[in-house]
Amino acid sequence: MKVERIDLFQTRVPLKKLFKTALRTVTEAEAIVVKVTTDDGIVGWGEAPPTHVITGDSLASIRYSIEAVIKPSIIGMSLLERDTLFGKLQSCIIGNTSAKAAVDIALHDCIAQYSGMPLFQLLGGARQTLETDYTVSVNEPTEMAIDAAAYVKEGFHTLKVKVGKDDIDSDIKRLQAIRETVGKDVVLRLDANQGWDSKTAVRAISRMEEIGLDIELVEQPVQAADLRGLQYVTQHVQTPIMADESLFSPQDACTLLEMRAVDLLNIKLMKAGGLQPSLDIARIARTYGVECMVGCMIESRIGISAAAHLAASQLHVTRVDFDAPLMLQKDIVTGGVQYEGSKLILNETPGLGIISVNTLAEIVT
Repeated sequence: MKVERIDLFQTRVPLKKLFKTALRTVTEAEAIVVKVTTDDGIVGWGEAPPTHVITGDSLASIRYSIEAVIKPSIIGMSLLERDTLFGKLQSCIIGNTSAKAAVDIALHDCIAQYSGMPLFQLLGGARQTLETDYTVSVNEPTEMAIDAAAYVKEGFHTLKVKVGKDDIDSDIKRLQAIRETVGKDVVLRLDANQGWDSKTAVRAISRMEEIGLDIELVEQPVQAADLRGLQYVTQHVQTPIMADESLFSPQDACTLLEMRAVDLLNIKLMKAGGLQPSLDIARIARTYGVECMVGCMIESRIGISAAAHLAASQLHVTRVDFDAPLMLQKDIVTGGVQYEGSKLILNETPGLGIISVNTLAEIVT
């Protein structure tokens, strides 16, 4: 079984509501969709959204990286020589992790189909269902509380609240409004998206602890490169701290865990460069006894299905953040992971379970 064709499509789907964080405001989900076809007719799907402020990848750079570099490097290679194939994919170009991830996902889809197994079983097979949180974008306290209540009514038991865009007092007011609205039984986790410096983060989190807001964890409170600052926050608060933008590669995981800079790791396929390096990160975390979350960018059910299969394959992945497809006005995917409220149910069919991708509606070719 060899790589015969790699085709690309550019997609654009509007969001139901503006997605706002400390880093950016998103109005539509854009992506490069990858279709890999093998010489024996198996078709695998992958996806890469541009996330300029996190990965540095744009639609143009993703497309160019795949067309000009990755595609010529792996066309004709055997998918059964997996170590050689994925080694070539990762080494043929530096950086460009989203482009690598899209191709890596499609290749894994093909391999799992060839094996006759759902991908999560091929990777580890820990479980077949997951439960996701839902993200509350950063807005005024009243609007955030209304949004939070709506998501709880839809069946979500865990909310991921965006903070870090303004001053501490504003964030506290947002969280108080949400907690008062949803009650004590709903889990609140925070994502500052690098919005604080280390001392501000400690002050903010300590005040939240004193007030009794009962925050499960705080994700990436400081700048990605500030590992000492991340370590300082972790050492000076009781609330668990999770790395996101500080974690791209398996090497980053080793550094963070050796420093004891965080309590938890958030793995994202687009940062790591696909399923293969993401699985390496997960296994490194397991050796340190550290739990992981698997998260996402603003992706369709192509990318989310791949991330869900990774998360479902590993027991020490204890949290997931897979709400992105629920934010889209339209769905371009038939098959793949299915939602029942906050629950994600993985396919029993081989691969990612994707039946088709609409390459006409909301597509720019």
